[in-house]
Amino acid sequence: MGCTKLETEQPEQPSQLYEEIQRRLSVLEERNLELVEEARRVEGEKRFVEGELIRLQKELKRLKAELERLKAPPLIIGQIKDVLADGRVVVKSSTGPDFVVNTSDYVSPELLEAGARVALNKQTLAVMGVLPPSLDPIVIGAEIIEKPETMYDDIGGLQEQIVEIREAVEDPLLRPELYKRVGIDPPKGVLLVGPPGTGKTLLAKAVAKQTNATFIRFVGSELVQKYIGEGARLVRELFDLARQKAPSIVFIDELDSVGAKRLELATSGDREVQRTLMQILAELDGFNPLGDVKIIGATNRPDILDEALLRPGRFDRIIEIPIPSFDARVEIFRIHTRRMNLDESANIDELASKADGATGADIKAICTEAGMFAIRDGRDVVAMSDLERAISKVLDDGDQKALESGPMFA
Repeated sequence: MGCTKLETEQPEQPSQLYEEIQRRLSVLEERNLELVEEARRVEGEKRFVEGELIRLQKELKRLKAELERLKAPPLIIGQIKDVLADGRVVVKSSTGPDFVVNTSDYVSPELLEAGARVALNKQTLAVMGVLPPSLDPIVIGAEIIEKPETMYDDIGGLQEQIVEIREAVEDPLLRPELYKRVGIDPPKGVLLVGPPGTGKTLLAKAVAKQTNATFIRFVGSELVQKYIGEGARLVRELFDLARQKAPSIVFIDELDSVGAKRLELATSGDREVQRTLMQILAELDGFNPLGDVKIIGATNRPDILDEALLRPGRFDRIIEIPIPSFDARVEIFRIHTRRMNLDESANIDELASKADGATGADIKAICTEAGMFAIRDGRDVVAMSDLERAISKVLDDGDQKALESGPMFA
């Protein structure tokens, strides 16, 4: 009986051992997979930490460089007066006296020329770099239009004036060989004369558009400054800016504010205006007629301009911009109403006859007022009655203001 029981238990031991081994192997395989996954995660974290370390090292290097740059001593602004044969330069510092100094090896010798603005070392006054020319904020803030949008088609009733200004400004910029073949020099400057609102600025912008020139607009009164020499310096910087932006057209509006006749009995303010005028004359004399910079002046008071401005060699061509005639008013009305939603009852010829004496600016204001009347009444179509009411409002208000202000011609 005992032997039989042992014989039945012995075959079961290998199967239990096999199952135990299988169980342990599965546990070890699961543990191995967990360790492999853990190793991959740790490896990814290691790569992330290494990348973060490199980034922080670069940031530390940048901050150290920025700290060193901020701790660098300030430089003195000076101006080169002369360049010597041995490579040294004579500079005038902002502190006053002149010095003969050396230049840094990093400064190109081609940039060292008389009149250049340079940065000087505070201790040795050596030239550390060449600075760009300084411009007054007033000059920088001038109305600079890289590419005006006004075209000749936007100007009505000035066909003869357009031909004259194209001959004097556009052709020398685009076709200078014409003047060379004929053997003459084109006008250096063009003066537009006419009442306010007749299209003087539009004409100048249209020429700039046609020639792809930079349009620099300046009002003459902005050139009049408080301190001696400031106005003349502004004029120099203005024309320097025009040369940098070439091809360019310099348009000086209200020229009479700075170009009035010089009188013997004058105050200190009048003398400063005269200095500014003399600088304008000097700049006009220094221009090449066939160059890339053209000067256009505009005024509504030609009777008070100084004779030196009007003599040949300065503003050679004087173009008069008159009050629009009937045909010109019809053309201007068509220009300003071509985008308007007009009623069929609108008669342009009748409007032009009723707007006798209106300038181009008045006609534009009339069209705008007519549109406002239509909007007020809740309509999207401008009727003839709106235009008639606008004519009465704009022209009658203008006449009333002229009577109230007196006979002064603004």
